[in-house]
Amino acid sequence: MTDLHRLSIRELSEGLKTAQFSSRELTEHYLKRIAQIDPKVKSYVTVTAEQALAEANAADAALKAGNAHALAGIPLAHKDIFCTQGIKTTAGSKMLDNFISPYDATVVAKAKAAGLVTLGKVNMDEFAMGSTSENSYVGATSNPWALDHVPGGSSGGSAAAVAADLAPIATGTDTGGSIRQPASFCGLTGLKPTYGRVSRFGMIAYASSLDQGGPMARSAEDCAYLMNVIAGHDAKDSTSINKEVDDYVANLNGTAVKGLRIGIPKQYFNVAGLDADVKARVEESLKKLEEMGAILVEIDLNMTEAYVPTYYLIAPAEASSNLSRFDGVRYGYRCENPVDLMDLYKRSRSEGFGAEVQRRILIGTYALSAGYYDAYYVKAQKVRRLIQQDFLKAFENVDVIAAPSAPTTAYKIGANLSPTEMYLGDIYTLAVNLAGLPAINAPVGFDKDSLPVGLQLIGNYWSESQLLSIVHQYQQNTDWHTKRAAIAEENA
Repeated sequence: MTDLHRLSIRELSEGLKTAQFSSRELTEHYLKRIAQIDPKVKSYVTVTAEQALAEANAADAALKAGNAHALAGIPLAHKDIFCTQGIKTTAGSKMLDNFISPYDATVVAKAKAAGLVTLGKVNMDEFAMGSTSENSYVGATSNPWALDHVPGGSSGGSAAAVAADLAPIATGTDTGGSIRQPASFCGLTGLKPTYGRVSRFGMIAYASSLDQGGPMARSAEDCAYLMNVIAGHDAKDSTSINKEVDDYVANLNGTAVKGLRIGIPKQYFNVAGLDADVKARVEESLKKLEEMGAILVEIDLNMTEAYVPTYYLIAPAEASSNLSRFDGVRYGYRCENPVDLMDLYKRSRSEGFGAEVQRRILIGTYALSAGYYDAYYVKAQKVRRLIQQDFLKAFENVDVIAAPSAPTTAYKIGANLSPTEMYLGDIYTLAVNLAGLPAINAPVGFDKDSLPVGLQLIGNYWSESQLLSIVHQYQQNTDWHTKRAAIAEENA
């Protein structure tokens, strides 16, 4: 079958269970596509063909025995921030270019236990710091919709791999929009779960109070299947919440859109720099939800102007602390012929880290330094609480909040935006991480250059089922999630 890559996760699961094709055939199909198409997209950092075929054979045996998980035999790609035993895990950095993890991240272990087949590791901005996937030691990934544009970041490799049909689903991480923004740029569905819903054990830390793993796929239904595997409490992660996990697939029609109150923040639609096409497509998608019975309610989110400065104090401060472990001594990159210990530290870090990572470490170290800690970091944490309260107050009157996922569509590769311009591009996504809320991106159309536009829906705590259900029902009434880039239509 030449069109296996066009099947949904449900169709793949049914096809494997009824022996219409084997996991090995499916895996070989994707490996062939990766070999022929990925040189143009450059989404994969490491392709694990040998391991993938071995896992596919094991899945086929389990399927034959009749004791396989619903997702057994289905391939996926992991963002190169998740530790994978025996496979290089670089986090997009020269610092970890030779790091072979001795263990699996919990997300990876859960995927393996369900019988999913790992095709490989996909590209990302270095240590998840960036919005374009250009800040990667191995180079930029291209957007399948326009190869001279970025796929977004930091989970740009995950988004590009799925959008080019080089994997049916992928894992991503979201510290300030790194699932939602690339999903928007690449015309995908991407869910950032509530903080603590998906284990962070074995996920290389950027900012520990903000990082959260989640699924990226074409549809809400596909995301729900992967959430059923990766969500849940993990004793190895002290920030993981011991709370019952929904059956996200069973609940896909569980939320009634009729009567659903969707909050429309005035401040979000008056942001300087919001592209006219993006605004138009998002408003059209909200009109569609209104036709389906939803009630649009104008709301105020008064802390909007505080999102970017608050985030870019807290996240770099945590990064400064987390990345101090990369010192050239224990593991990772080590400079050659150091004169003494101080030279070893200095050169290993300045040669091992890229410019954006160094910038954020310096900002964070400054914010945490004596004399500035109270003025910057402590104040930012107080503002963070006000941002959270702003959302909670809004949720007293509405069920979900709607916004664009990004103010523009994908940038051109090499656009050389200033750090400030790049940071302001995260205006719609940062607050969700600061508050620990769940949010989802859904594709809702294209701009005048045929680049995808995304709608973001933000939910209250633990409302992943609700968000997936709303988007699923929207996708039953629209076809934006079925649109494919020309490169994805190529047959390998």
